[in-house]
Amino acid sequence: MIYYTLPLLHKQATLEMVGGKGMSLSKLLTAGIPVPDGFHVTTASYRLFVETNQIQPYIKALLEGIDSNSTNQLEDISKQIGQLFHNGKMPQEVSVAIKTAYAGLGNVSVAVRSSATAEDLPDASFAGQQDTYLNIQGENEILEAVKRCWASLWTARAIAYRIKNNIKQELVALAVVIQKLAFSDASGVMFTINPMNGRRNEMIINAAWGLGEAVVSSLVTPDTIVTDKSTTRIVSYEVANKEIMTARTLDGTEEISVPERLRKKPALTRNQVMRLTQLGNKIEKYYRMPMDIEWALEKDKLYIVQARPITVLPPEWVLPEKNVVYTKGSLAEHLPNPVTPLFATLGLELVNRASALLWVDMFDTSAKKLLPDNGAYTIINGYVYLSAKAKPLLIAVKSLSPRSLRRTLTNSIMRFEAARKEFEDVVKQWDETSLHTLSAQQIMEGIQAVFYAACIYFTRIQLTLPAASISETLFTKFFQGTARRAGITDTSVFLLGFDTIALQSEKNLWDLSEWAKQNNTLSVYLKSNPATKIAEDFKSSVLPAEVSQEVWIEWKSRINAYFKEFGCTAYEFDFAYATPQEMLTPTFESIKAYLEEKGENPYSRQITFERRRKQAEKEILQQIGGHRKKLFLKLLHWAQNTAPMRENAIYLMGMGHPLIRRMLQEISERLLTGGAISHLDDIYWLTKTELETLITQLDKNIPLSNLSEAIPARQAEHDTFRGYVAPSMLPEKSKKAVSHATPIQKDGKIVLTGIGTSPGVVTAPACVLNSPADFEKFQPGSILIAVTTTPAWTPLFASASAIVTDIGGPLSHSSIVAREYGIPAVMATHTATRTIQNGQMITVDGATGKVTLNE
Repeated sequence: MIYYTLPLLHKQATLEMVGGKGMSLSKLLTAGIPVPDGFHVTTASYRLFVETNQIQPYIKALLEGIDSNSTNQLEDISKQIGQLFHNGKMPQEVSVAIKTAYAGLGNVSVAVRSSATAEDLPDASFAGQQDTYLNIQGENEILEAVKRCWASLWTARAIAYRIKNNIKQELVALAVVIQKLAFSDASGVMFTINPMNGRRNEMIINAAWGLGEAVVSSLVTPDTIVTDKSTTRIVSYEVANKEIMTARTLDGTEEISVPERLRKKPALTRNQVMRLTQLGNKIEKYYRMPMDIEWALEKDKLYIVQARPITVLPPEWVLPEKNVVYTKGSLAEHLPNPVTPLFATLGLELVNRASALLWVDMFDTSAKKLLPDNGAYTIINGYVYLSAKAKPLLIAVKSLSPRSLRRTLTNSIMRFEAARKEFEDVVKQWDETSLHTLSAQQIMEGIQAVFYAACIYFTRIQLTLPAASISETLFTKFFQGTARRAGITDTSVFLLGFDTIALQSEKNLWDLSEWAKQNNTLSVYLKSNPATKIAEDFKSSVLPAEVSQEVWIEWKSRINAYFKEFGCTAYEFDFAYATPQEMLTPTFESIKAYLEEKGENPYSRQITFERRRKQAEKEILQQIGGHRKKLFLKLLHWAQNTAPMRENAIYLMGMGHPLIRRMLQEISERLLTGGAISHLDDIYWLTKTELETLITQLDKNIPLSNLSEAIPARQAEHDTFRGYVAPSMLPEKSKKAVSHATPIQKDGKIVLTGIGTSPGVVTAPACVLNSPADFEKFQPGSILIAVTTTPAWTPLFASASAIVTDIGGPLSHSSIVAREYGIPAVMATHTATRTIQNGQMITVDGATGKVTLNE
């Protein structure tokens, strides 16, 4: 027997007949969950409609030879198919069945929801691809809404998905769920696990006034309630300022302003929260998996209108120690990606050994009270966190004592230079050693010596960098108002245009491009080949046909000289990442940009900033006098002297990395020859203990253990970690659900909010760079999107139109360099690298801190 409609709870309902959403509602009713009454319009109704109106042959003809990558073509065909459904006549059998079932509900207002069959759209049946219509009343209106739902099976996105996954277009069908519309006083979403921290024992409830569309569509910031599942206790209740709500109208719904008296009033009472938590527990227990649930509250009665499994479970951020605060600060900022096993075991051990000395130096006998058992730095889900026992008052007292401040803020430049010299001496000593003559154990000792020197250097500059940030902060605080009165809107003008190693590096690349211009054949070769090809040729022993041997030798000599002077830096502090000396593409991209006149002359830019700076100083000095003038000059000179030190100090953090990587490569070549590993880079996927065992075997000339089989699983785990959004602090201060606390929607566009750190507005394609391995993808004029950047990334800034990062602030490297280049920058968006796609057109507003995704 053919069923064109079925009651929501009916033993004949199958996934093929009623779709994922319909089947879920049937299951909820079976479990005794309160669900608004309604019925299914089965896939048989859809198929009869399509057959009666002979729509499928038209669809087949329209899809013939379609390009699934052509958005315009897909959208055009989608509109044509939509018109076919609009013009189609509803078969009498279906029409009668729907009208009869609707009359059984009492001809009330209903929600008409698409319900896709899971086998047709496995990744989209719960992804909101098809349409929902609320507050529909009347037989004809219901029939039209059903047709619109059916047409939504043919959106451009759904068509493209089926083409790419080889799903036959003629076999797909769509069911529809029609339910009484709950007259929602409040509504929202509930997750039966905490998606922010992955805690399985917590639920998160988002609640707002009116119908749930405003919450689901992120049009309103909802109340956020965290409950303990086992005790049904409220852990936290954050009441939001709820400005928008979705309300019923005569012919549908619309977004209206929330009455003033309700905006900051909790949308749910304590009792309602408890009852909702109990329902969540019951649904999760019935499904035996974490659930994403949509709910509605009508006159103190709770209804569940949808429940779907959470298919991608968030990681659980389990804290290694109690009463310890973990942050992505200090050295953790220079480790934005999950670290490799070798760094996690060998590198972090040395980091913590050096950091322990710093803590004793800073906190004296209190260091033991503050330093966690695992050390200053620890790893959670692959990410490095700075940790300290939760004693903020003790940290503040010790850090801000007159003795501590005096030591940190005086003679900072001299102390930086001493730390630099000490680090350089260690690097030079080992750099002059012939690695081939050393045993593997001796090379390992060298690796540890050089990296420990890098760690000690970092701890030393930790006591010099505050002078730069505090001097700039004090200067801005005291004289920002005066600067504005003098017509100076941005006080950073006083600190720009000074010589830094990064700027000197850029000037050197400019000089290289100017020299290349004088050699016509070389200039043509560089302009006509991509940077990746130039890098390949540079490493090859074969001479490019279009360049003479004399010019090519000189070119290589100049590039090598550049790297000898400016290549001793690192993109990340994890030594598993290639350094600029190995990853040549960014350097050649910069030279190409200068040759093609797409990059700004760094000499001219510096002169411009010097002129602006001196003019600004002249203008502000006309506004002040007496003691205030003395304070201004004192703070100004302090900030101007220390600002370049900050950039130089960070630039040199990776001074030993090229040497460390050469040493590790030497050992790796021996391990590869001995059959212990399959690739040179496999050494970074070993632990310190495993590497030490292999080194002993090497030096004793005994057969090596084969560890290559263990490496793919570690790399896969690393890839999994990379997909996580690491919280900036643990335990989290904010309890907002990840799905609704992240990007908001405005005028149909996704908007990310961060901290604007360099003014200006730019619209351009985005280029997401997750690591230096992605550098070759960067196109001049793109907006650079990254977790964070270090001074080694500076060559990319010359051709970027704007900068957006996940972490950072006004005094971070990204911000400072963006202001130097006069391009907009937005920091601390938290999820830019996960939300923005490569090539997507976005607008960056460096003043407001907004990043708008235009596509």
